[in-house]
Amino acid sequence: MSSGSGRQFLLFVLTGGAAALVNVISRVGFSLVLRFELAVLAAYAVGMVTAYILARRYVFTGCGQSIRRSFAAFALVNLIAVLQTWLVSIGLRHLLLPIIGAVALVDLIAHGVGVIVPVFTSYLGHKHVSFRASGR
Repeated sequence: MSSGSGRQFLLFVLTGGAAALVNVISRVGFSLVLRFELAVLAAYAVGMVTAYILARRYVFTGCGQSIRRSFAAFALVNLIAVLQTWLVSIGLRHLLLPIIGAVALVDLIAHGVGVIVPVFTSYLGHKHVSFRASGR
């Protein structure tokens, strides 16, 4: 990874971390009115919009695509990421965490890990699909 790519990945992780925090906090709020499984999906949508705005503004600044086209591609890449997030979150909450005897903050742990899992696949997808520079 070149130093430019390294800097870009670091910015992606930082902006993605901010969006992940928005995702997790909104999931806590959604959990007041929705089942956990639905709250994870609703929160993912809020986090995704936040991630798009931050990534376009601070990470992939050379994007030559329209907002409409890049957001559509961003949403498509995120379909893969939301599947990863949902499967990991649900799997941890219902399978792994009960097996190891976790009782405190199970929803927060499961969802937090689920949000972290797709970092690398999302970065590559957004770099090469969502925000590819014109002419590539």
